[in-house]
Amino acid sequence: MPETTYAKAISTALAEAMRADPRVFVLGEDVAQGGPYTTTAGLADEFGTKRLINTPISEAAICGVAVGAAQSGLRPVLEIMYIDFITLALDQLVNQAAKAHFMSGGQLSVPMVLRTQGGAGYRGAAQHSQSLESWLTHIPGLKVVMPSCAEDAAGLLASAIHDDNPVVVIENKTLYFRRGPVPDRIKPLPLGQARVLREGRDVTVVALSRLVHEALDAAKSLAAEGVEVEVIDPRTLVPLDLDAIVASVRRTNRLVVAHEAVEHGGFGAEIAAAVQHAAFDYLDAPIERVGAPFAPIPLSPELEDAYVPGAGEIVSAVRASLGR
Repeated sequence: MPETTYAKAISTALAEAMRADPRVFVLGEDVAQGGPYTTTAGLADEFGTKRLINTPISEAAICGVAVGAAQSGLRPVLEIMYIDFITLALDQLVNQAAKAHFMSGGQLSVPMVLRTQGGAGYRGAAQHSQSLESWLTHIPGLKVVMPSCAEDAAGLLASAIHDDNPVVVIENKTLYFRRGPVPDRIKPLPLGQARVLREGRDVTVVALSRLVHEALDAAKSLAAEGVEVEVIDPRTLVPLDLDAIVASVRRTNRLVVAHEAVEHGGFGAEIAAAVQHAAFDYLDAPIERVGAPFAPIPLSPELEDAYVPGAGEIVSAVRASLGR
């Protein structure tokens, strides 16, 4: 397969969806100019500014328009420039989009996609660098996607656009210009299907988004010590492919969960709780969790680098699981 960037894969998936279905349109701040990370670059040239709609700087308005459009039969893809700003759209997303189908007795559907960007690494400080996926996974009615590579970013977005429910796609800003193989024609990937990226017999590591690549680096490092690490990328948090994770833990008897979000209250706790309930008798050690400290993200480059978890923290957690 040819290689392209994570950002270009998203752009290609949007273009293919818009060509295939005139109901699909994109709205958000500066989307007609490509957005802050070029994920919509060039789309206005092909589809015009009636389908690439620049909005005011009002996340509540962007999300509210998208909810109304979706309920009216369109398929909007809205962009919230930073996940930190989703706080301003939560009433529309949580109280309207997520609940409309249930509260209308199935008469209404909200087939919309909310794309947003999370994660640190760009020196954006405490208000532009958070990972808030656990907030959204707590809301019945929302599906939550976290692609870690270009192929998944395109394929999961394609499936999200075709879904009749509201789907939040959380992209990591440090991955946008990372290259990877993507098919010439985007292949939709089913939501709720994890991927085993590396097989191993000693420890299972379940990692989210950017931490997937850190987990693979950690696995390579530990292989030199004779430790075989199995790395799983859930790809979607809601629905979660718990069966794949549990099947792995029943083989390895150990689990490490890694994400960039603050460890306290992070989605890793949900995975840990679900696995211990389903595979308690197979666990030979406590489940280890890797996450950020319970503190705001610092602006200082040196402090931010120390704050953000990576391969080193995963290696330490695997060793702890093995009692080393």
